Amino acid sequence: MNRSVHVVLPGGVDDPAAPSGGNVYDRRLCDDLPRIGWQVHEHAVAGTWPQPGAAARDELAKILAESEPGSLVLLDGLVACAVPDIVVPETERLRIAVLVHLPLGDETGLAPARAAELDALERRTLSSVPAVVATSGWAARRLVTHHGLDPARVHVAAPGVDIAPQASGSDGASGLLCVASVTPRKGHFRLVEALAAVADLPWTCVCAGGLGQDPGYVGQLRALIEKTGLDDRVHLVGPQSGAELDASYAAADLLVLTSYAETYGMAVTEALARGIPVLATDVGGLPEAVGRAPDGSVPGILVPSQDPVALATALHRWFGEPALRRRLKAAARGRRAALDGWRTTVWNLAGALEQLRIDPRRAA
Repeated sequence: MNRSVHVVLPGGVDDPAAPSGGNVYDRRLCDDLPRIGWQVHEHAVAGTWPQPGAAARDELAKILAESEPGSLVLLDGLVACAVPDIVVPETERLRIAVLVHLPLGDETGLAPARAAELDALERRTLSSVPAVVATSGWAARRLVTHHGLDPARVHVAAPGVDIAPQASGSDGASGLLCVASVTPRKGHFRLVEALAAVADLPWTCVCAGGLGQDPGYVGQLRALIEKTGLDDRVHLVGPQSGAELDASYAAADLLVLTSYAETYGMAVTEALARGIPVLATDVGGLPEAVGRAPDGSVPGILVPSQDPVALATALHRWFGEPALRRRLKAAARGRRAALDGWRTTVWNLAGALEQLRIDPRRAA
């Protein structure tokens, strides 16, 4: 059997107006697997995943039904996890792996009943497929404990990063950057509240990320920025990629990421790949992304997620303690040199696929 895999993605994976870590990850896998000898058959399924309409459901069902028996299929979890009625029957015929970027029920802002429903649907899907791929060690452990999965079936392929030129920054302190879609899960409200608490300090904050996923939330955030008098200091610049995003990183002194839930945090390693230290909430896989330099130093500050003053306190420390800034920047440079690239990611995922290809019973 050839090393061939059908990869099923949500539509819009290449949409520049809606960049996301999951989309970047999916694109790198599809582009890089052929470089290590895999043939990739890519299928993008348009729809409002994880709540697809009839047309999206029919398209997914058709893709699976038309795959040859025994075919290896890698499904993005956003597509697979909410439709066990489509995916589970095909596990008898196909060798299916599901790539989980974020457990569906962990999305911030869901009504409790909807979160519980998504959680149950995801459990049915993941319990039935022979292999699951998580994007961090933390995420793998959570899936195992939360859904009662066999640890042997859950594999880790953490996102890689391309090392970039070291950021020049601004004055060494005042250039703050947040790279995240403007949605409730990313916690922009508490970022703005923390920035308002340090309004007497010299800073500007660029928030680069999609603005179209939750327009109501964006409108409320703009109102908060105006109310706190930060209109000329907090800049919602919309989605950025390529040279434009590179320029934002190059001008940054500190990355700030205030998420309520993250399985990894690719913006963290993108910053560290440029020698930029990080201020982030201590949630999910973010500590794993921040990591340590080879000498054991930590290239960032992690603050408790539920402490409303912790962010402001950390910002006061960043601006008020030059020695702290020097230590964090040195640690970020050390971490930069030790980061794994995307080749490691692809080899890790290919290992899970190869095990499933050779012997699906072992994967199961």
